[in-house]
Amino acid sequence: MKPDLKGRKPIIAIVGATGLVGGTFLKVLEEKNFPIERAYLFASAKSAGKTVPFFGKEHLVEELTETAFDGKNIDIALFSAGGAASEKFAPVAAAAGALVIDNSSQWRMDPDVPLVVPEVNPEDAGGAAKGIIANPNCSTIQAMVPLKPLYDKYGIKRIVYSTYQAVAGSGVKGIRDLEEGVKGNDIRVAYPHPIWGNCLPHIDSFLENGYTKEEMKMVNETRKILHNDRIGVTATTVRVPVHTAHSESVNVEFEKPFGSVSEIKALLAAAPGIILRDDPANNAYPLAREAVGTDEVYVGRVRRDFSVESGINFWCVADNVRKGAASNAIQIAELFLDK
Repeated sequence: MKPDLKGRKPIIAIVGATGLVGGTFLKVLEEKNFPIERAYLFASAKSAGKTVPFFGKEHLVEELTETAFDGKNIDIALFSAGGAASEKFAPVAAAAGALVIDNSSQWRMDPDVPLVVPEVNPEDAGGAAKGIIANPNCSTIQAMVPLKPLYDKYGIKRIVYSTYQAVAGSGVKGIRDLEEGVKGNDIRVAYPHPIWGNCLPHIDSFLENGYTKEEMKMVNETRKILHNDRIGVTATTVRVPVHTAHSESVNVEFEKPFGSVSEIKALLAAAPGIILRDDPANNAYPLAREAVGTDEVYVGRVRRDFSVESGINFWCVADNVRKGAASNAIQIAELFLDK
């Protein structure tokens, strides 16, 4: 399913427009000068009635209801209002004719819902049988961008993820916990322990298998995006006292041999959406501060894993609110405009 624009600009909706990612939707759309005929902004009853500036005009925020999409002829609906809202209202928006691009985890593992990173599997976006496309988890998105060119050339046998995730991944509550900790206040609304001066190996809830939901998201989403359930994947996800931009250590074991690390670096440097930052002699490697406000994935510390026959380690960093959420969703919308 895709919007039938017939040469006109799309009518779009932002669902969760007053949230952290919703606000970033608006910012990225403006930066890209995304062609829009009209925009509708939706949020909860608590935020309804507010006005939000967008493309130089004040837009009224409407309450998200089951009739909110009626008669509006919305072509693309960007959702970031949480899983419960997506479960209830994404089908409503799709039934009204909108293509829903959903940032929650609600639809990611639905076999009839594509899970898309535009640099990796853009062809999957055309298979939205339910009228819904899912944005992957933020930590999965940034890993997939460098893994795809490696997978295509060498095949992948196993991946070990270790993530160092910023508090912005918990929205405004996570940011508040960090800011209060910096002030010396033990005020916690997002985490069970203080985040300032700490690392919490606990993102989302724990499962019976000992992993967290965040860790299993990375396992399952990696396999779905690459269309390969045979890849061995394991993950440890950690919340760290950084405001924005996730960092990840990724260990990859290939199915085929590679010649040199320089060969790997050249492959990554040429891949879309990647900035290679790898010059240890000059202390050049990806940093969270560098990634903030950008849409690329920064990759560095590329080195051979001598413990296996053919494997590497690399470090990657990306803005989790932009490439890990809002920008990736808008890139998906751009796929349909390009067609």
